[in-house]
Amino acid sequence: MGTQSYHYVRSPKSRANQTDADKKALNRHGRDNRLLVWQLAPSDETELDQTLPVDGDSAVQKLPWLVHAIPVNALNFCSFAMCYDGMPHPSMSSRALRTADTIKPILFAVPNAMDSGGVDIFELPSRRRAATINADRSITTGMVMCLSILAETTRIQVAVGYESGHTMVFVQADPGACFEKLYSAQAHTQPVLSLAVSPCKDHYITSSADAKIAKHPLPCDRSIFKTAFKPIKISNSKHAGQQGLSYRSDGRIFATAGWDSALRVYSGKTLKEVAVLKWHKEGCYSTAFASVHTQANRSVDPEYVNDEGSDSVSSTQSDTLASTRTSVQQRRDQAARSTHWLAAGSKDGKISLWDIFQ
Repeated sequence: MGTQSYHYVRSPKSRANQTDADKKALNRHGRDNRLLVWQLAPSDETELDQTLPVDGDSAVQKLPWLVHAIPVNALNFCSFAMCYDGMPHPSMSSRALRTADTIKPILFAVPNAMDSGGVDIFELPSRRRAATINADRSITTGMVMCLSILAETTRIQVAVGYESGHTMVFVQADPGACFEKLYSAQAHTQPVLSLAVSPCKDHYITSSADAKIAKHPLPCDRSIFKTAFKPIKISNSKHAGQQGLSYRSDGRIFATAGWDSALRVYSGKTLKEVAVLKWHKEGCYSTAFASVHTQANRSVDPEYVNDEGSDSVSSTQSDTLASTRTSVQQRRDQAARSTHWLAAGSKDGKISLWDIFQ
């Protein structure tokens, strides 16, 4: 009953004297029926306890500054989903919409407290309930198992995975309008454990307690009504209980966390398995890729040091040598920042870090 989910994000600017680097948020959804948002600046990280919860007393650990606490439903297995609200609002002036310092609300999607098949959408910092998606009464879906939310300039899309194996996409075309169901399919025979939207936002994938992985269309307009409600592709991975789906930022591969303690990497195009990573001793529950938006030149070996003429380094060359050392450190830092790191969390309380398929 102690299952929790976390999401670490860089917050948009909200005050003139705060920079993006100063405003980071750690969001947590636990079994105590609360959604907590902590503010965590880089300068705070050195003061926080780095002891793993399984190795120490969590009751005495120092916590970041708590900014928001919202009562939400946590009586099922579904964690929250979030995104920045990119929809235009009547209260925003045309100048504000063009300003980088505009306060961007954050939208959280969580299971409805009264309707196990419904979804509530909350907004921060107002903490108001922005919308509700009612359960589809024409289909027996069971409870909500996983969520994803996108807020573009003209619409809000919510993808939902259900206990019955169904997945649906709901769209709100205009602020304040009701959500409409644009897609529905049942690709799984067991509850949907996880879903992830592709970086290009034209499809999403689902995994389940069964061994199937499915790719679904993400409707970009109402043309979805003219097509059949069916997945783009379904693959039998032969490994039941995969969850924690996450796409790499280039969309070429995605990762899953398995109940059998193995991490598996699949092709984003074919859904074929391309790697199996084993280190954890107990079941894995989550994965995450580091976001890489620019591809740096990684052909230079980070360990390379230009020691040409080093046999006769004089005092007059000290500045050049210091510059070379700085350059080496910069290359190492750049290589680390340009790496698609894969992190995975397990029931054993440990997090593993992998560097694959760069």
